[in-house]
Amino acid sequence: MARGPLAGAAGPGKFSKRTDLPSTSYGEGVETKSIQQGAPLAKSAEVRGMPSSQVRRTAERSITPLYAPSERPQEPITTGIPMGDGAGPEVLGVNQPRPTEDDTRFRAEMQEYLPVLSYIASLPNTSPETRKAIRQLRDNL
Repeated sequence: MARGPLAGAAGPGKFSKRTDLPSTSYGEGVETKSIQQGAPLAKSAEVRGMPSSQVRRTAERSITPLYAPSERPQEPITTGIPMGDGAGPEVLGVNQPRPTEDDTRFRAEMQEYLPVLSYIASLPNTSPETRKAIRQLRDNL
């Protein structure tokens, strides 16, 4: 039997009913209006967008094309990584704390647990999240 528009929500389709709209039942409009008057709406600052032609010009100036020549031809490609020519990760401004005694002791103790953790990661019922956590721990030791 076919369902009509009065039969209620039928999921996606032309006869479905929206639930995110305010209720239009008799008398509920007064209650909704009184609730809205009880709490004033927030005032937002006037925001004006940039014309699309100006956005396009700004973007064209700031984006370097993929196959453009290097903007730093004298700088080695390995600058910023801990191997190869050029400065290491210290030039990136990321603070890399030196290992403390507690950190060294923790790493040594965790080395003893690696066989157990590897076994847990190899079990078929181990979740991908657990495997990832074990792999990250192992890689950072």
